[in-house]
Amino acid sequence: MSTDRHLVPLRSTHSTPLVFAAGAAIGVLGGMIGLGGAEFRLPLLIGLFGFAALSAVILNKAMSLVVVLVALPARMAAVPASEVAAHWPVAANLLAGSLLGAWAGASWAVRMRSSTLYKVLAALMVLMAAALVITHTTTLGTLALPPVAQVPLGVVAGFGIGVVAAIMGVAGGELLIPTIVLLFGLGIKTAGSMSLLVSLPTMLVAFARYSRDGSFAVLGANRRFTLVMIAGSITGAVLGGLLLGVFSDLVLIPALAVILLVSAVKLARHT
Repeated sequence: MSTDRHLVPLRSTHSTPLVFAAGAAIGVLGGMIGLGGAEFRLPLLIGLFGFAALSAVILNKAMSLVVVLVALPARMAAVPASEVAAHWPVAANLLAGSLLGAWAGASWAVRMRSSTLYKVLAALMVLMAAALVITHTTTLGTLALPPVAQVPLGVVAGFGIGVVAAIMGVAGGELLIPTIVLLFGLGIKTAGSMSLLVSLPTMLVAFARYSRDGSFAVLGANRRFTLVMIAGSITGAVLGGLLLGVFSDLVLIPALAVILLVSAVKLARHT
């Protein structure tokens, strides 16, 4: 395994107010579009706080996991659990692929050179920007496929989403929600709740794989940093939820997509 990823010190020395403010800003962005904001957190962990690529991914994964755990009860209050449970075969179908994908993605991430991982992360951020624009500016229909086609496509899609989520340290809702709507024909609100249920075990599998690598020590070395940013993210997410609808998606979504694209360029050039 290459050790070049460890050139950046594990312990962050940034001030608590700055860390909280950064987390809050990410939470607001995510809250305004109904997502966790992990795709915006990753470039900040690398560019602003100076973490190496793999360390940033693991920190991002830990924070994403907590955000999903907090969001799940609130989401269940908005969409009845019985409605989500009625579509359990959809979750099982996607999990059949995403759990394998999460393990594979985490395995690949810990074996990559940092220079390669930066470029992979940059490419995936471009993918996230495209998914963000498509999901929020178009009306998603359904492919109306027969079950014999849905099942294998669900496994393949789940595998790909699991890989992306593990490598970026995100929950994967940006990709899961449109996949659930297009492939299985669920409504957007039900798909949002279903994506959280699929994300949770998928992230736990990625976490289990990352825990076998020495870079997992970044969590212990930065426990305070992580907790403060999580607190900021949750606070910001609440505020972002209150601001939902204040800004037109025609303005907000392109602006956020540009942020992701600019971040992708910076990551690709990172040394």
